[in-house]
Amino acid sequence: MDLTKDFIKTKQPCADGFRWFLRHHHEGSNYQDLLDALVQAGRINDACWLLDQFGPTNETLTLDHLSSCAIVFAGSLRVRGNIDVDSVVRVGRRIDVGGSIFVGESLVSGDDIRCEGNIRSNGRLKSGGLLRAGWGIEANGDITAKAGLHAAWDVRCAGHLRLSGQASVGQDLSVQGSINCTKSLVSRGSLVSTGSAHAIEGISVGLDIHCGMHLEAGWGIKAGGAIQARGAIRAGESLSAFETIRAGAGYGVFAGLNVQMEDWESSARVCASQKPESLMSGWWAGARDV
Repeated sequence: MDLTKDFIKTKQPCADGFRWFLRHHHEGSNYQDLLDALVQAGRINDACWLLDQFGPTNETLTLDHLSSCAIVFAGSLRVRGNIDVDSVVRVGRRIDVGGSIFVGESLVSGDDIRCEGNIRSNGRLKSGGLLRAGWGIEANGDITAKAGLHAAWDVRCAGHLRLSGQASVGQDLSVQGSINCTKSLVSRGSLVSTGSAHAIEGISVGLDIHCGMHLEAGWGIKAGGAIQARGAIRAGESLSAFETIRAGAGYGVFAGLNVQMEDWESSARVCASQKPESLMSGWWAGARDV
């Protein structure tokens, strides 16, 4: 794709960026060549803006490893080894990595991010498709994935976690913000969120659940340890813990919100080591056997 000055002008670029283009590429430029030139000139934000305006391509860049200050590529990126980038990795389509990923500022793709090792971003982490790591995932900002998240080890997020799809975490899930998941949320370790945690389907956790505000699932909530929230606990169906279930002061525990009352005994059971003090709905079934 060739970009002319008139074509770029229709996108209403900032004055400084357009002056740079006129000085260096007055006769126009190939799309990817222009992205590369902007990155080399330190104009990474301009390169990301350009990708936002003109979208992805079907090109694929294949490398043995990637170590650089930044990369903005309009197609797909395949790296056999590791990615180690000081600032920004921005890719128009998918990212496939045979090793691990470390990014100093932000990692953003228009499609899947699939990594055989560990994924770490010192800023935000955004996947336009599935976010999958063979090891763990860590971000010092928000994590967003439009087709769900799968990690064999821990997931640690210093911002909000927003998932359009299922979440499957092999060990602990720790979020310094809120959790929103449009399908089921499964963690084989613990689940900790300093904000609210909400799944449209169910929540299943191998150990404890600790929620800084409200905990809610459209289906059931199940924990291998305790369930504790500083706000309300709401389950559309059953609610089950091996240890205690405790809502915040002045808040209630609700099960069976999406079940007719005559079906509570089978589909809105509440199991815990002791009956929750603020149980407002559901059928108390006593301690859980298995």
